[in-house]
Amino acid sequence: MALADFVRKIEDSVNRRGTVRRVNEGWRPSIIGFTGYGSVSSLHVLARAVMANPNQKTHVRSTRLPTSTHTVLGQVQEAFENAQKISENAQRGWRQFFTTQVGYLPVTVRAGNKVINTKTDRSGYIDVLVLDHGLEPGWHEVEIEAAAAVPIRAKVLIVRPEATRGLISDIDDTVMVTWLPRAVLAAWNSWVRHTNTRKPVPGMAEFYDKLLEDSPDAPVFYLSTGAWNTLPTLEIFLTLNGFPVGPLLLTDWGPTPTSVFRSGQEHKKTQLRNLIITFPEIEWYLVGDDGQHDPIIFDELAREHPRYIAGIAIRQLNPVEQVLSHGMTEAIEDRRPSDDEALHGVKVIYGQDGYELMAALQNSRMNSSLRTDQEKQDLDRPNN
Repeated sequence: MALADFVRKIEDSVNRRGTVRRVNEGWRPSIIGFTGYGSVSSLHVLARAVMANPNQKTHVRSTRLPTSTHTVLGQVQEAFENAQKISENAQRGWRQFFTTQVGYLPVTVRAGNKVINTKTDRSGYIDVLVLDHGLEPGWHEVEIEAAAAVPIRAKVLIVRPEATRGLISDIDDTVMVTWLPRAVLAAWNSWVRHTNTRKPVPGMAEFYDKLLEDSPDAPVFYLSTGAWNTLPTLEIFLTLNGFPVGPLLLTDWGPTPTSVFRSGQEHKKTQLRNLIITFPEIEWYLVGDDGQHDPIIFDELAREHPRYIAGIAIRQLNPVEQVLSHGMTEAIEDRRPSDDEALHGVKVIYGQDGYELMAALQNSRMNSSLRTDQEKQDLDRPNN
């Protein structure tokens, strides 16, 4: 038996025993709704089922907002309310490592004019694809019901069909820095998770505003290898620091059919391809950092699907950040940017923060007009 199979069987056994024990203690299944996304024709609804004590609720600690945030008070309040909804169903901090997920639980999703009956997977997750839902572009709520659980409502974003540009951004070391080693960062995010321990990368919010100033319909997605239990504080961090609102695509750390731990690279590759499939008319800006594998992942996507990539921006970590990220002072992929570099027909810019990336953007053609149909056909041709 492979090690991954052995670990998975242990996890399933422990989880089954935990579910029975929790039921005997009066606990019931609870649904945690994540932010879903889709087009006017298809929609991904995301959530997870865990066991929860119906007599205990966990609340987000209230925070006094500085005067300068009054202009975005509505968005901040919405972020806090959304975090509150999630935290009422999810355990906080170190207790997240001891949650009991409810696998194979019957679930009903009501989205627009569609009703979908399904089940959670072995880890308690659902990712339901709803076709022809009838929802208009914009933000909506869908209802998720599960056996023995209180129904909940989860946010979903329906992207406007007129959108031709979009942004996909990494989180750790790209828009947020914590000055912690990567191994410690994972535990810190899940055990402590205070928003005041995270600092925004200077100028990144302004860079995103500049990048999307001519694309008001552009959807924004945040793609990270972080765990789903960090979602509430990440949403608050992004909103408080002026980043555009958009769904977060996180992951789980449990065993898979082929590995003891899930691959962060594969998670990012899969989600990037899902977005290309869901929104075939959108050209994407990809933003990441050189502390891990973002340049390699973006390179592969640009090589395979150049017509869907509008441009790539890489934040260059300083030597100290490189050591904290992966233990070496140099980037994993040591590439020297030239003055006019293109990657498989896709423009790439570099900078140590958002301000340097804005300067590089102004000196490049990455934010030029959309490609013509002929240019797209040329990019679709295989390289000889």
